[in-house]
Amino acid sequence: MARREHVQIKTAAEIAKMRVAGLLVAQALDRLREAALPGATTADLDAVAEKTIRAGGGIPSFKGYAHPPYPASICSSVNDEVVHAIPNRKRVLHDGDIISIDCGAIVDGWHGDAAITVPVGTVDPAILEMIKVCEDSLWAGLAAAQLGGRLTDISHAVEQHVQPRGFGIVDNYGGHGIGTEMHQPPHILNHGRAGRGIKLVAGLALAIEPMITMGSPDTRVLDDDWTVSTVDGSWAAHTEHTVAVTPRGPWVLTAHDGGAARFAELGIACGAPAEAKS
Repeated sequence: MARREHVQIKTAAEIAKMRVAGLLVAQALDRLREAALPGATTADLDAVAEKTIRAGGGIPSFKGYAHPPYPASICSSVNDEVVHAIPNRKRVLHDGDIISIDCGAIVDGWHGDAAITVPVGTVDPAILEMIKVCEDSLWAGLAAAQLGGRLTDISHAVEQHVQPRGFGIVDNYGGHGIGTEMHQPPHILNHGRAGRGIKLVAGLALAIEPMITMGSPDTRVLDDDWTVSTVDGSWAAHTEHTVAVTPRGPWVLTAHDGGAARFAELGIACGAPAEAKS
């Protein structure tokens, strides 16, 4: 592996290994979406994730991460919690809640990382719109991960989708490089001018993750030293995919079809090899 400006650049074979981890994360999130029902606890969801990841030959990326060690396999952030909330047997999901589930897996030393925000039961249409805007902004950012572009092209694309729709964009937290570690340089903000930062080259893998709020984007870290919530109590959404920059276009390693369907809607080419599309 070559390194440019301390950024890990992968070979095509290494990106293919990351795809294996990415598909395992996608499978786990499919099961978590189905399990996020009224009456379930966030600890129940964590158990689903760990079982799925280990059954697929992976290791949960989050468990034991950092200091103090993160104690679970997912982050399960409910309502006004933005990111990094720890699953808990006492945290019961109720009809009308939303939950942002962040999940990572390691397979053969390579990481995949993705997140979804899921409605629980019947949810306020205004909240559902926020979730949709967050997801659509993610795809705008993924579409900007084009060979020869610059890092902040991604940031700008996310901001340009969110800002006109009136939602807050959480500052300081954002996306990151990913590969043999879950978090690598570069850091990717969800706002900023285009055309700045490192050049996007083939073999660069990034986890892009917009975080938006219904109200103020200001956040605070709770007493557990992990959970990030909004200061004003407004609800938040968080979505994420791992994407590889390829000569053919962006390849979303944590999407089952590599991003082909969404990219077709946006009129851009998907970088997934033909055999990787489904």
